[in-house]
Amino acid sequence: MAGTVITGIGVVAPIGLGIADYWAATLAGRSGIGRVTRFDPAGYPVVLAGEVSGFVPADHLPGRLIPQTDHMTRLSLVAAEEALDDAGLTQETQPEYGVGVVTAAGAGGFEFGHRELEKLWRDGPGHVSAYQSFAWFYAVNTGQISIRHGFRGPSGVLVSDQAGGLDAIAQARRHVRGGVPAVVTGAVDGSLCPWGWIAQVSTGQLSRAADPADAYRPFDAAASGFVPGEGGAILIAEDAAAAAARGARVYGRVLGHAATFDRRPRPGAPADSLGLRRAIESALAEAGRAPGDIDVIFADGAGVPDLDRAEAEALVAVFGPRSVPVSIPKTMTGRLCAGAGPLDVAAALLSIRDGLVPPAVHVRPSPDYWLDLVVGEPRPRRVRTALVVARGLRGFNTAMVVGGPV
Repeated sequence: MAGTVITGIGVVAPIGLGIADYWAATLAGRSGIGRVTRFDPAGYPVVLAGEVSGFVPADHLPGRLIPQTDHMTRLSLVAAEEALDDAGLTQETQPEYGVGVVTAAGAGGFEFGHRELEKLWRDGPGHVSAYQSFAWFYAVNTGQISIRHGFRGPSGVLVSDQAGGLDAIAQARRHVRGGVPAVVTGAVDGSLCPWGWIAQVSTGQLSRAADPADAYRPFDAAASGFVPGEGGAILIAEDAAAAAARGARVYGRVLGHAATFDRRPRPGAPADSLGLRRAIESALAEAGRAPGDIDVIFADGAGVPDLDRAEAEALVAVFGPRSVPVSIPKTMTGRLCAGAGPLDVAAALLSIRDGLVPPAVHVRPSPDYWLDLVVGEPRPRRVRTALVVARGLRGFNTAMVVGGPV
């Protein structure tokens, strides 16, 4: 066995803290979408989100870290610790520069920044936390994970909206190919605060439904936008030989990846499908797989009719109509910005492990899209190879092929 393998998974999601709770809720079709509770959404046209409920930072993190970190960073630290424990990986067992950290973020610590701006205008500059200098930053999760665990290997951050989490895993794979034994990677993202909320509302892509059952319905004739959420997954990407040498359990392999960018849209023109199609075809080619080798597709599932049509066109062009089961577990969590792709990779690896394709919820698939969408309950199926697709705002496309342990 050669290449890059995944040896650890850590999950924080609106439907579960930890991989076991997340997967059980996913297979049960349990939605974590509801009315926003972290601030009063009454004055906004959008009121629903996927929140990580029941998370008490002091139960998981040292007290010194809490005042210097944004909510999403705290979640990221918890997911990273779970992934490292799951992989049995510590700095003490690795070379000094043997573990890197590469994450992705779409916004940074917006909630922390919003709170400090309130202090600035209300109380004056002397009341703004010194931690504001970094707590808001896109790279803060990478930095805090590195510092907490003493990792000094190659590190970085990817910023490509919803596509970023897959791009981060791909960058981690490049480091592993370059000789780094292991990289902590993936993304935990979210900005459920007034500042971040108005930025998301301004895209015009969020659902204005008040009932969670009506809000986020990709590839449905009644689709009217998506629901944002917070959370994601942190993964341990490791050199296969290094993992075997220490007897690590392997979830699966990263086989191929490609990223493209859409052409500049013409005013009034429909969303482009060619960029996504090229990303899928290129990822398959790098993986050495034909379309017929893919057992399940984890779709981006924008829930925006124009974007759904473009994604469906790309999938049908590559795989043919209704030929491969399509899974959208993010209908239970909302779209988690950069955290969405890594969480789908985690779900894909668990599908390979358990032989179950997770469902979409609240979706009545429109026949106009020509997709075999798995809805309502899990579908038993032998899964050896999966495709994960993610698209970011303003034209980012990325696709990743993952396979089983052998």
